[in-house]
Amino acid sequence: MSAQDLDAKILDEKIVADVARWLNEVVIGLNLCPFSGKPTRENRVRFFVSHATDDELLLQDLQQEMELLDEKPANEIETTLVIVPNHLQDFFDYNQFLNWTQQLLKRNRWVGVYQLATFHPHYCFAHAEPDDAENLTNRAPYPILHIIREASLEKALEYFADVEEIPEVNKTRVEGLTAEEKQKLFPHLFNTN
Repeated sequence: MSAQDLDAKILDEKIVADVARWLNEVVIGLNLCPFSGKPTRENRVRFFVSHATDDELLLQDLQQEMELLDEKPANEIETTLVIVPNHLQDFFDYNQFLNWTQQLLKRNRWVGVYQLATFHPHYCFAHAEPDDAENLTNRAPYPILHIIREASLEKALEYFADVEEIPEVNKTRVEGLTAEEKQKLFPHLFNTN
């Protein structure tokens, strides 16, 4: 393995570690997604670092990951986090790219099979201000496209009451974080590591 390949591997491992930490401490730790704990504990969450630097390459990576999910049963890989460290750093560009992902789902007849949950370091909900705490529920260390199996989601929803209240509960939870807690949970937003 060349020194360049070794450096790239080490960087990918750091990126995955950053996202795994965020998943465990923020998403699971704050219980923002009640469905995420079990597949994470069972090592059925796939972390894929996309090296895409343009939309076309990223769409190819997304297609490849959905094809992999087609091949693998949910008891092997429940879900995939496609991490995008080199593209879509601007949240507006990220949102625009989501139109292409919908076309990808339609073209491959994956509508109703997979859906994408979206996370970004600068995530901002419609009608929210960029500094509003509620945005923290979807802020991650890197742009992420989370591929979710619709069948698994429907199954999980059967076991959780008041699912429609999750967004409001999450908003209240992150609004209640102290400044110190925010810095600890979201070091990528405060440039501290």
